[in-house]
Amino acid sequence: MKKLLSLVLALALVLSLGTAGAEALKTITIGATPSPHQEVLELIADDLKELGFELKVITFTEYPLPNPALANKELDANYFQHMPYLNAYNVTVDEKEQLFAAIPVHYEPYGIYAGKTKSLDALPDGATITITNDPSNETRALFLLRDAGLITLPEDATPESSLIVLDIIDNPKNLNIVEVEASTLPATLDDADLAVINGNFAIGAGLSPAKDALFLEPVEGESAQIYANYVVIRPEDTDADFVAALKTVLQSDKVKEYMLNNEAYAGGVIPMF
Repeated sequence: MKKLLSLVLALALVLSLGTAGAEALKTITIGATPSPHQEVLELIADDLKELGFELKVITFTEYPLPNPALANKELDANYFQHMPYLNAYNVTVDEKEQLFAAIPVHYEPYGIYAGKTKSLDALPDGATITITNDPSNETRALFLLRDAGLITLPEDATPESSLIVLDIIDNPKNLNIVEVEASTLPATLDDADLAVINGNFAIGAGLSPAKDALFLEPVEGESAQIYANYVVIRPEDTDADFVAALKTVLQSDKVKEYMLNNEAYAGGVIPMF
């Protein structure tokens, strides 16, 4: 009987320790767009557990939502954006709502993809090209169309400018450039001649930036530095333990190899560490 009682007590102690260990995990809630951001976060969930953190990912399919959610403390961090997008957000809100780019993780080359027209050389006069309608990425899309030789922009324009279609100073093919919400861009390929699509939404639609893009941002150029995607936090969390843990697991060989060897990404997700 004494042996049985000792066994029961020992088992209770083990269960108690296990429960205490589970309760000790701190939850990190991160907002992310589906691919590749959510996929990368899911990859490192177990690694975070080893550092004492339980990961909860909330998926967003529209760019305007994760930053207000983070500022309102509905999230601990978000992972979906580059610095020009964050800068454009920060100038529209009060100082207490501004956010901080904490961890550079990867870069997604922007691409021009074929819709009804299958090559840039075959692009007819009056063709329709769809681009995103958010300010920083619209500027980026217009720069890509410029670099592809399709339009001319003001000489003093920079990636930090907030350009719109009306800023085009020469459009020799009279292209009809239509601004739409970024997540809908792949769906416009059925009707548009071309679409300029963000890397994450191209990958999510089954497009390979390296294989399918008619024209792609060069990964070795300054675009990779300007448009690196960051984990973004509130400024007061700069020195928080969970941020250090995220940096450790995200900037790892495991994540780098995943990005470079994932066939679905095919040159569309470039590690920035």
